[in-house]
Amino acid sequence: MTRTDILALLDLCHQASERIVQFYNDEASASLFSSKEDRTPLTQADLTSHQILSSGLAALNPELPLLSEECSSSEIAGRHQWNSFWMVDPLDGTREFLERTGEFTINIALIEEQRPTVGLIYEPLKHKASLGIVGAGAWELRWEEGSWRSTAITTRRLPARELVLLASKRHRNPQLDDCIAYLESSHDIARQNSGSALKFCDLAAGQGDCYPRFSPCSEWDVAAGDALVSAAGGAVYGLNGAPLRYNARDTLLSPHFVAVGDSSAALWAGLLESVQ
Repeated sequence: MTRTDILALLDLCHQASERIVQFYNDEASASLFSSKEDRTPLTQADLTSHQILSSGLAALNPELPLLSEECSSSEIAGRHQWNSFWMVDPLDGTREFLERTGEFTINIALIEEQRPTVGLIYEPLKHKASLGIVGAGAWELRWEEGSWRSTAITTRRLPARELVLLASKRHRNPQLDDCIAYLESSHDIARQNSGSALKFCDLAAGQGDCYPRFSPCSEWDVAAGDALVSAAGGAVYGLNGAPLRYNARDTLLSPHFVAVGDSSAALWAGLLESVQ
């Protein structure tokens, strides 16, 4: 991916985020939503961001299809024949948007041969992006004084004593309890809660050690973060210990996973066994 492509992606996210923030700052429209078939909320901010991103990505590379959370079933009917495509969540954290926590993102991933090779997570309220290009590195980018300022980021080595567990305050289940119990057998645990894909950003920037996910989410919630963490030196494992594959099954629900910062640590093999 060229520098020009990256700047075009950042500009596209910036455009979409400006509209999202307009809705967010309008308390009347920010509280309006409908329910989709799976009972998740859908706002005008989701739809507007989808429209901006879908047209912009098509202009950037007309040959690449789009698999977005807000695509219709007819638009992705041929998805199993796609070797390369964009996977997008135009507004990850719609519940956070509605509850006005500020913890929502735009997620864009480039999928090639069922794996994410580029991941971009954009925080609209901060004009901040986390970008990972597998094999090239990862960066945090901020819009300052009319230009993008970038800082390289990497995951951190597993600490000897206190381990930072990244999670959502919404999610608690027996598998997560088993996970925490296993980790507490060797480490002190500090739990850090955040919404949407922000946990991947914290992990990639060395501000956490482990992000386990045992509650339902979709592939577009995970793909950009997978690429980001992998590019920064970490890994995202399915519970079978293998990397996640995207657009490889009939469902677009993501398998449960554990994202880790220090992929060389022996601790994770035992953790995966403990949550089977």
